[in-house]
Amino acid sequence: MADAVTARTDDYSQWYLDVVREAKLADYSPVRGCMVIRPHGYALWEHMQDALDGMFKETGHENAYFPLFVPQSFLEREAEHVEGFAKEVALVTHSRLVEDEDEGGLVPDPESELGEPLVVRPTSETVIWNKYADWIQSYRDLPLLMNQWANVVRWEMRTRLFLRTTEFLWQEGHTAHATRKEAEEETRRMLEVYRTFAEEYMAMPVFAGVKTESERFPGAVNTYCIEALMQDGRALQAGTSHFLGQNFAKAFDCTFANQDNEEEYVWATSWGVSTRLVGGLIMTHSDDQGLVLPPKLAPTQVVIVPIYFDDDQQTDVMNRADDLLGELEDAGLRAELDARDTQRPGWKFAEHELQGVPVRLGLGPRDLENGTVELARRDQPGDKENVSQGGLADRVRATLEEMQQDLYDRAKAHREERTRTATSYDEFKKAVAEGGFVWAHWDGSEETEARIQEETKATIRLVPLPGETERQPGEDLLTGEPSEGRVLFARAY
Repeated sequence: MADAVTARTDDYSQWYLDVVREAKLADYSPVRGCMVIRPHGYALWEHMQDALDGMFKETGHENAYFPLFVPQSFLEREAEHVEGFAKEVALVTHSRLVEDEDEGGLVPDPESELGEPLVVRPTSETVIWNKYADWIQSYRDLPLLMNQWANVVRWEMRTRLFLRTTEFLWQEGHTAHATRKEAEEETRRMLEVYRTFAEEYMAMPVFAGVKTESERFPGAVNTYCIEALMQDGRALQAGTSHFLGQNFAKAFDCTFANQDNEEEYVWATSWGVSTRLVGGLIMTHSDDQGLVLPPKLAPTQVVIVPIYFDDDQQTDVMNRADDLLGELEDAGLRAELDARDTQRPGWKFAEHELQGVPVRLGLGPRDLENGTVELARRDQPGDKENVSQGGLADRVRATLEEMQQDLYDRAKAHREERTRTATSYDEFKKAVAEGGFVWAHWDGSEETEARIQEETKATIRLVPLPGETERQPGEDLLTGEPSEGRVLFARAY
């Protein structure tokens, strides 16, 4: 089992796929570009959902559900929106199949052709704003704060498990407001929710900022984002929050009577994160032994592995292991007892290491005599210590908290080490080729942005928010034209 994962330095892409598959997170689907999320992977996603869902509800949002199918004409109502998604949508054109009498097999029944094709949702702004137009009549109906957990389909050409798949799971928030100020505040509020989740739960440090016009969500006035740095020096967009202005309200004639009884268009936001966060989690923390998970999100936080050599030892060890399991569970920890007798303890150790269980406890006959257990932290391979069985739950909890912080500190140190400031275009190109974030001046033009991407494969990940970093004016490294301040570049997933 130790050789199940390719070394990162040998082939990073293969290492990533090995971790996903060997840790039993996901596997390929018979449908190209789709994936099967296995129970261990889905449990991880559920813990992400639980944390985020609680944060959404704390900020006043309610969950709802909208249809998978969107009339094609809805997508066409907002010009930038349809242009942005037209090449990625899947269409339903018929409602049934019939047997081909000449060739055999099944074909679409010509008589079942739909009057209007249905788009399999790539995102839900249009179908949601169609209903918001019915539900919103007065300022008393605002704000409307909704979120849905759903799947979407975007027909991707190049796919990779979790990071980019044709169908993926996500949440998408959609809110309606009476004023521009309220909508912009909502956009920033949800960006901070994502930043908090990434850093406090995923232990993944992020930069926050605004996307350039070329990277903006189709139909948005502004797109805000968080960006993380993976171990190979590539960036990962980890969450986006969009200020939509009144674009979708105008497209669907969604108006309200304000307090002066004057008719206005509603102001809108949308925001979302997806199962690509699982990929980000893997590439932020994992190692050549397999998956490393931050304790706050790990499906199993601590596992007890019993060790015995005969039936008498088995009875004594298992009885004590059951007692310790109960103490850990009573303390609110997600604990498991690996009672399988079909595998040797060493094999179990390797499996739990591969699957990223944060804390492993070994319990054998000698531990019973000494009143101890052997404790091993997943993020410190090879290090073990004997700790007292007394107060074990408190000790494990403290260890998990320490590990959570250590993972964040380690990831942040890596990001700082690989974040540089370029003062010339040659220095910029060298830094980009070596991998990591690069701060550099940009003249604000799409032409310069496109040329830099063509020459270096780096994109502008974000323009920093006010107060995020000191923005001093300067000159674009490529054109020499005036720059309002440095922006963040990187090659990205």
